Amino acid sequence: MLGEAISYAARAHAGQLRKDKMTPYIAHPVRVMTIICRTFGVDDEAVLAAAVMHDVIEDTTRDYDSVSRLFGNEVADLVAAMSKDPRMPEKPREEAYHDQIANAHWKARLIKLADCYDNILDALDENMCSRACEKARWALSLVKDGDPEPVQAAARMLNEVIEERHPSPV
Repeated sequence: MLGEAISYAARAHAGQLRKDKMTPYIAHPVRVMTIICRTFGVDDEAVLAAAVMHDVIEDTTRDYDSVSRLFGNEVADLVAAMSKDPRMPEKPREEAYHDQIANAHWKARLIKLADCYDNILDALDENMCSRACEKARWALSLVKDGDPEPVQAAARMLNEVIEERHPSPV
């Protein structure tokens, strides 16, 4: 399944670039998947597949039904949890997204933490790093005491990266 998910995401993001206008966008979801596996130590294939596809519903023409048909409801639910509704105005969209991640399966929060981790490491300048760290702090606020150890460990690692890259003022 994982190889198919990587190929699906690569085709879905074909032609898209990261903010540097040079890096193919697919590099980001592949890094998110790699962070979950290598840095966070999680090898659940559904989580890894959802991680590599975490932006396909939000940022491409793919939809929930196509992801579900090819990869199953668990993967599609995780990808949908990571997707903002572009039809909504920005403020309510961000609030709805916050609630969506907070109420999603813990695996979605794990993917969000990895997404933030990668965005911090990939920041091109101090301004981008500052914004990425702000979003990461928001993501950390969604981690629940009852979330399993993989999420707790990922939260600790993300906190370390934030403090290393953009320490809070004392």
